[in-house]
Amino acid sequence: MLSETPAGLYCPDGDFHVDPWAPVDRAVITHAHGDHARPGSSAYLCASACAPLLARRLGSGTRIEPQPYGTRVTLGGTRVSFHPAGHILGSAQVRIEGPQGVWVVSGDFKRAPDPTCAPFEIVPCDTFVTESTFGLPIYTWDPTDRVMQEIAAWWDDNRARGLTSVLFCYTLGKAQRLLAELMRFTDRPVLVHGILLQMIDAYRANGVTLAPTSPLIDRPKGSMAGELVLAPLSARGTPWMRRLGDISDGFASGLMRVRGVKRQRGFDRGFVLSDHADWPDLLRTIEETGAHLVLATHGHAEPLARYLASRGLQSGVLRTAWEGEAGAEEARP
Repeated sequence: MLSETPAGLYCPDGDFHVDPWAPVDRAVITHAHGDHARPGSSAYLCASACAPLLARRLGSGTRIEPQPYGTRVTLGGTRVSFHPAGHILGSAQVRIEGPQGVWVVSGDFKRAPDPTCAPFEIVPCDTFVTESTFGLPIYTWDPTDRVMQEIAAWWDDNRARGLTSVLFCYTLGKAQRLLAELMRFTDRPVLVHGILLQMIDAYRANGVTLAPTSPLIDRPKGSMAGELVLAPLSARGTPWMRRLGDISDGFASGLMRVRGVKRQRGFDRGFVLSDHADWPDLLRTIEETGAHLVLATHGHAEPLARYLASRGLQSGVLRTAWEGEAGAEEARP
């Protein structure tokens, strides 16, 4: 159903690409992260909740064709529909029904509850194309409540010490999830780097309730002690940081599960909070789809495919231009 091309995964029967990394005539998009939604294509088909995010990323003149979750659209000799992936707002799995049965491309997905997006939906299929960002047994996630309690306690401790808490996070998805989850632990406002504002506003415009925020630029220099600041990784080590005074910094990512990564990157704290499925949820999801062929992509694809083969499941690997959460950082907003 799908083949690898220089532009990305292509469906000949429907004459479209899924998450192409080069311009094509028709792009079917799983979600609005930059490693899945690239500019230059003639037309984009996506889930309805994804469309406003895609427009902000690609520009108002972009031809975007939104579809509600579950609505089937005929493309050539295929029927295509979007189903919630639980990754970020508007994220979707792409179900493709055609001459070779039913294929589902998961995009990025997670099974953990997230107040900012629709929960993941199991879509039965013959072939499942799964992400494998954290496709190694070492990657298992603690309950979100526990991680958020750690973040709130870190903020409280830094406040008592007169430090600014700087929490680095991805601009689209992670920042908004943190703001939504923090509401259950505090009513204090959060300062945010200006780069985050556009996507925070987009979430609020889509009806997602977030903690109160204030642009950091509105605050005079030297007045941030005790505050929590959300910032993109691109701000780290820049002159912008000087205005924050004495700080303690942290990073919220599944990458922080590996102590060596945290130590190598030199963060004071690492908070293991991911918007991707961990190893147990990858395996659970693969089983629940009922797929007899699983193709792994985007991350630790080869180890996951080998493990599945050792368990008697037909499996393989599809290559992408971006490999996992670490490799995709520069492509994200």
